[in-house]
Parts: sequence; C-alpha cells; structure tokens
Amino acid sequence: MAAGGGTLQHANVNVNDTAAAQRGARLFVNYCMSCHSASYMRYQRLATDLDLDEEAVMENLVFSDAKIGDRMEIAMRPQDAAAWLGKAPPNLSLVARSRGTDWLYTYMRSFYRDDSKIIGVNNLVFPDVGMPHVLWELQGIQNPVYKYEVHHEGHAVESFDTEAAAEDFMKQQGEGYRLERVVDHLELVEPGSMTSAEYDQVARDLATFLTYISETMKLERQRMGVWVMLFLVVFTVLAYLTKKEWWKDIH
Repeated sequence: MAAGGGTLQHANVNVNDTAAAQRGARLFVNYCMSCHSASYMRYQRLATDLDLDEEAVMENLVFSDAKIGDRMEIAMRPQDAAAWLGKAPPNLSLVARSRGTDWLYTYMRSFYRDDSKIIGVNNLVFPDVGMPHVLWELQGIQNPVYKYEVHHEGHAVESFDTEAAAEDFMKQQGEGYRLERVVDHLELVEPGSMTSAEYDQVARDLATFLTYISETMKLERQRMGVWVMLFLVVFTVLAYLTKKEWWKDIH
C-alpha cells in the first residue's frame, strides 16, 4: 500500500504584487534561509525591485554579517549539510521555474503527520520528503484521511472508505485485483497560530517571492511590454497614414 500524490492547487500568484513579495521575502529569510540559499539573488536587488530602501533590507532581511551587495547565501557549507542532513538542501533561486508556482503553493500546504518517517511528516506532492514542516506552528498539524482503491489491470475500478469494504469487494471479484491505500484528503487536527485562510496567504506570499527571484527580469519585461505595445499601436497608425499618403495618386 502506498500514499497517493496530491492534486496541485492554483496559487493565483501575481509577481506584480509588491506587498506579497515583501511578505514572502520576510518569510523566506525567517523560515527557509537557515538551510536553503538563494545565491543567484543579491540583497540589493530586493531593495530595487520591491520598493525597499537599503536600510530596511539590512534591518529586516539580513541576519548575518552580509553586505547589501552580497548574494543571499547561508553559512552552512554543502559538505556539512550533506553530512548532517544526509543531503545538502537545494538552492531555491530557480525552484519556481523547475517545479512551478502551483507546485510550491501546494507543497507548503500538503504536509501531514507520518509517524513512520524519521522527521515525523510526509508530503502529498513530494512523497518521502526529507524536509521537516518548518511552518507547522503557523499551519498546525494535519492528518491524512485514507481511501482504499481496488485496482485491476493497472486501473482503479472502485474506491472505499474502509479497508474491510475494499477487501470484501475483492473477494467477490476473484483473482487479479489488488488493494492500494491512498491519501484522500488532509484533515487539520491541531490548529496552528493562524487560520486556514491566513496560512494559505503565507503559502501564496512565499510562492510569490520564490517566483519573483526565479526570474527577476519578468517584472522589467512586463513594464517594458506596456510601452512596446503602445509604440507598436502608434507606429501602426503612422505607417498606415504614411502608406495612404504615398499611394493616394495610384488608388
């Protein structure tokens, strides 16, 4: 029997939402940067893109001896991380591009208690995840609610709420059927310090920040795109009027 994967939820991330990116930056340095770097990003760029002055960045987002022009790196060396944790935590600079924004949002909402794991948790979209749920105090603890699927020739033919009902069905059908336990949904059993809606916003803010740092030029491209489209509209009108003037004697 195995735990099933989760369906991705739409994050509704807007990288132009500067306030969300600012909140996401604060969450990232407080909860993620103890293990994960974002070394393709510099603190100074945050000040430029997120409408922050350098003093605010240094006071609120830098908790080391880093300078404003330094990259967002962590003190833990990769070889030490591998020795202590079994594997060095990945650089998150490009995780939004490699995994997708919806995946990130769903991942942060999909941790559940799993006593069979050393770290005590598992994740619907990242089975056997090696990272603890660092935001559990905000979200709380979720338990999995299972369903029991009967499979035949590689396809699920029926699902049941209890294992006994599924086994009775299999006995009636004969040989060639197998039972698989999958997570149907997650149930909050120990509330955290936030409501579900508040925690969803935390996940969205973090996803917004990670999406922004994965492609910082996106904001600039969008700003330039508006002016490019306006230029093309004006140029098209002028080109049409010019063509009409040049060809008026022929037509």
